[in-house]
Amino acid sequence: MANLLKTFIPKRFRKDKIEIPVVRLSGAIMATGGIGRQTLSIASVAPMLDKAFSHRAAPAVAIIVNSPGGSPVQSRLIYQRIRDLAREKKKRVLVFVEDVAASGGYMIACAGDEIIADPSSIVGSIGVVSGSFGFVEAINKLGIERRVYTAGRNKVTLDPFQPQKEEDVERLKRLQLDVHATFIDLVRGARRDKLADDDDLFTGLFWSGKQAVGLGLVDRLGDLHGVLRELYGDKAVPKLCTAKTGLFGRAKPGVALGAPLSDVAGDIGAGAVREVHALAEERLLWGRFGL
Repeated sequence: MANLLKTFIPKRFRKDKIEIPVVRLSGAIMATGGIGRQTLSIASVAPMLDKAFSHRAAPAVAIIVNSPGGSPVQSRLIYQRIRDLAREKKKRVLVFVEDVAASGGYMIACAGDEIIADPSSIVGSIGVVSGSFGFVEAINKLGIERRVYTAGRNKVTLDPFQPQKEEDVERLKRLQLDVHATFIDLVRGARRDKLADDDDLFTGLFWSGKQAVGLGLVDRLGDLHGVLRELYGDKAVPKLCTAKTGLFGRAKPGVALGAPLSDVAGDIGAGAVREVHALAEERLLWGRFGL
């Protein structure tokens, strides 16, 4: 009789299964993205997070992290958004590490009440890095004259087309130390007494998921389906939450109406240069971990 009555109840009201919202956060962490590139920023992930945490009946939200890092600001904003929603909606947060949760990717993973990794996942890299190139000799050989006009003597600090100044490097290092300290405080606050007493934890080193368990960087090894079944039984079903996207998976860039063709061409050219630079930067982030 019970089974017969159940057929008359709309599916959304039945308790045949326990749906666990899943948000996949995959890509380098950057404030801006590009066509054909999957990147993470607070603007791109906020709609998915809001959707996942809006499931009233769900006891938890699962977040899959696969990121080599990137912008420390965007990383912290995503971390904070997850924690704010968890407190507001009273949801448990389960973070699952796939290939890598390093640097900013690990910062986001720290938003989990529990972090679960694969034995071969790459975890850690708690540090700050800044890279550039020097083109002084190159432009001299090409006979190129660099002309820069500024108001403010430090406006061209670390210009790659001018000789490097020691005071500029020292200033950058002080800034990096500030950002690193913020990162360390966040990890300590999130992991608390779970962290091992190891001098290498905050040096920028990274480890396998198996090693990370012993260091307290993750809680245990496992996978999404197995852990959900263990915690919520065989009726637990992951439900992927995605954000609405336009053509090619993202909003199309706009061009001002009435703009001269020369301006449009200039915008396209500048955009192409920025895209190449962003692709190179993203490739370097993944390449550090052999991915």
